[in-house]
Amino acid sequence: MGEEVNNSSEEDSSFWGVRKQYWKERFSYMNKYKQIFGRDKPLPRWTDADVEEFMQSDPVYGPQLKLTRQAAKIAATGSVIGAVSTAGVSWKYSRHGIGAILSFGAGAAFGWVFGKEIANHTLRLYKFDSMDAQLKFFEWWEKKSEGRS
Repeated sequence: MGEEVNNSSEEDSSFWGVRKQYWKERFSYMNKYKQIFGRDKPLPRWTDADVEEFMQSDPVYGPQLKLTRQAAKIAATGSVIGAVSTAGVSWKYSRHGIGAILSFGAGAAFGWVFGKEIANHTLRLYKFDSMDAQLKFFEWWEKKSEGRS
């Protein structure tokens, strides 16, 4: 009787190999960011007019990008509201500057998260992957800035 052939290497079955594979699967979305940040030559800056042009030219990803940008505005609004309100309450009741500054930062973070969740549900962003729309815009912008469009 011959030995069984094991297709996986010994490293993959070790404790660290299993953990490495686990985290590789959990952070697989990071591969999408390599298209943006792993470039040799950065993309030139774009304006709101360029983004509007993309939104009108792409019937699938244009509306998705528009919703994504609206969600970012809602999240930013939530961040401002959270920061100002928590810092205001902190200042009103404690009159301590450091506490108000920390409340401002925490309120901004919490407000951003709540604003993003509100936008996610009201704009139904859960129906598509907003990162794909942004990547399509980057691909379009790369072609346009190189003069290939």
